[in-house]
Amino acid sequence: MGILREKIFHPRAAVKSLAGSLPITIALLAAASFVSTILFHFSQNVTNISIIFILAIILIARATRCYSAGILASLYSVFWVNYAYTYPYMAFNFTLSGYPVTFVGMTVISCFTSSICIMLTRQGEQLKEQERKLMAAEKEAMRANLLRAISHDLRTPLTTIIGSSTTYLEQEASLSPEDRRQLVHNIEEDAQWLLNMVENLLSVTRIQDDKGAVSVAKSEEPLEEVISEAVQRFKKRFPDMEIHVSMPDALIMVPMDPILIAQVINNLLENAFFHSGNRRIDLYVQTTPSDVCITIRDYGKGIPQEILHSLFDGAGMNVNRQGDSHKGMGIGLTLCKTIVAAHGGTISASNHPNGAQFTFTLPNWREY
Repeated sequence: MGILREKIFHPRAAVKSLAGSLPITIALLAAASFVSTILFHFSQNVTNISIIFILAIILIARATRCYSAGILASLYSVFWVNYAYTYPYMAFNFTLSGYPVTFVGMTVISCFTSSICIMLTRQGEQLKEQERKLMAAEKEAMRANLLRAISHDLRTPLTTIIGSSTTYLEQEASLSPEDRRQLVHNIEEDAQWLLNMVENLLSVTRIQDDKGAVSVAKSEEPLEEVISEAVQRFKKRFPDMEIHVSMPDALIMVPMDPILIAQVINNLLENAFFHSGNRRIDLYVQTTPSDVCITIRDYGKGIPQEILHSLFDGAGMNVNRQGDSHKGMGIGLTLCKTIVAAHGGTISASNHPNGAQFTFTLPNWREY
């Protein structure tokens, strides 16, 4: 009924759609007529010719998505089969025994087939449009969560920096050298956190093209070197942290952007450090026929079950159970998911008996 209403109240659109569909309709009917003529010359079997025209009607319905074009093609096919391929040839004759039933049957079948094909095509387009809208809504939700995570992750260290610097300036004369050193240490630590946050934000620009679509420039890189660079960078900030790395003996080459993958590993290492309260992290690499899996495991209290499902959507771990100033990993984990997805991989979080672990995969690896 919705389609009929559209035709009644939008005649100009219907005429425009028909006009645009006529070239394809004429071309396919001409091809069907040509093939039918050749086939009729050798077999004179009208049933086969009817099937050829029904096939042409189906192709017209799929190519044009116009009901009027399908109906015109159906009527043309029925009359042309009667005129050209039914005795007396090159003349209309609807008085033959049984032919009225054949005429009506072919007309109904042709129109019905055309309508069904067009309906299925339009339903497919509607499903694609709904999927596109859902993806856009998901992208918008992730953007909102990301902005919320940024505001949260930036506010806490900035508050600490302002508080520490204000205390230092107002009470410098009364502070002991140890207290002054502690305040400066707090400022330095939070400044490093902000620097890492800025690097995360800059990484976003590396995974978006001019139209905002997610893409990365990949080249084959040795996974061991990328992991080593990320671990060394992490150890410079946290020299007391113990990291155990386990990798296969073979050289593993993976198509990737090494800077972005190193950022993922660094973010996950920092997440393990700030949220585990333990001085040990395990990083190990495993391979499957299709993917290489990188797992980062800590030995803390684990991840609450209620936030496991939303850990990568921008909400992140907004509550740090260790009580320090670093309370957010939302943007870091969201960025990790975006980078890994842009590489065609997956990322997940889970708990093990002694803590939490994050695993991400990268496809199309090669071993040397």
